[in-house]
Amino acid sequence: MIDHLTFGVSDFGKSTAFYDAALAPLGLKRLFDVPPEHSGGVACTGYGDVRPFFWIAEQDATRGKLHIAFQSGTRGAVDAFYAAAIAAGGADNGAPGPRAHYHPDYYGAFVLDPDGHNIEAVCHAVPAA
Repeated sequence: MIDHLTFGVSDFGKSTAFYDAALAPLGLKRLFDVPPEHSGGVACTGYGDVRPFFWIAEQDATRGKLHIAFQSGTRGAVDAFYAAAIAAGGADNGAPGPRAHYHPDYYGAFVLDPDGHNIEAVCHAVPAA
């Protein structure tokens, strides 16, 4: 099981503005900014619900393919994630909708963050009848 992850971003201000907005509908928020004296002066922050598990740092921007999926309890939250991410400057990479090729109840939305990384919100719950 993964406990947490960190990746580098090219513009910390742009990325934190994006993630602050995009993750809020999923119940995630910025919980901890690492003091510069503990990070060698590198801007670094962690997002989560009760503890930070998703970290970004403005150092050695991650290059190449990166896909991160955040689990959502509802399809409505997936829709809200997508709308917030697009409004915060994300680029469409797959509008909210069913993805039955993954499994019958898979409902996801995909956006590209400011560095072009594929960020997803997904709900696996059976839709209400």
